[in-house]
Amino acid sequence: MRGPPVRVGVIGTGALGFHHARLLRRMPGVSFAGIYDKNPTRAAEVATQLETVAHEGMAALLERVDAVTVAVPTPAHAEVGIAVLERGVALLMEKPLADTVAGAEQLVRGAAACGAVLQVGHVERFNRAVRAAAPYLDQPRFLQIDRLAPFQPRGTDVAVILDLMIHDLDLVLELVRAPVVDVRAT
Repeated sequence: MRGPPVRVGVIGTGALGFHHARLLRRMPGVSFAGIYDKNPTRAAEVATQLETVAHEGMAALLERVDAVTVAVPTPAHAEVGIAVLERGVALLMEKPLADTVAGAEQLVRGAAACGAVLQVGHVERFNRAVRAAAPYLDQPRFLQIDRLAPFQPRGTDVAVILDLMIHDLDLVLELVRAPVVDVRAT
C-alpha cells in the first residue's frame, strides 16, 4: 500500500536547483510544493519556466514540505541546512555536504538532534557505467581515477576537490567497501 505523495521543494534555483526541480515535478509519488531562492527575480523566472510556485521566504516553503533539496552555493550549505533540519524537514543536500568539516559535523549533529533525514547528493554511484562495472570489482586493491571534463564556471565557489573530486572519493568508498589504507595524489 502506498501512502500519500511526499511533499517536496527545492531551495536554490541555480543550474543544479533548476535540474532538481524539473525532475521532481515529474516524479511519481511526489507532490512538488515549489521553490525558494534568495534572488526573487531568479525564483520567479524558474517558477514560470517550471509552472510552479516561487515562495517569498524559505520558511514559507518549509511549512509546505516533508523534504527539500538544498542546491545553494556551498558556503551556505551549513546555514541553510541547519534551518531546514530545525524544522524537522528531510534534506537532500547537493554535494559537498559543507565547505568545512565543522559545517558538515554541525549538519550531522543537527539531523541527529532533530531526527530528520540528511542525505548528500552523491550521484555518481548511480551512474550506469559504475553500476555495470561494480559486479566485476570484487575487492579491488588498487584504483586509479582520472576525471576528464571541460571547465565549468559553476561550482567555483569551492576548491575542485570539494566540487568534483568528492565524486571520485565517494566512488572509491562505494566500490571498495573497506577501510581506506593509503591515499596518494600527484
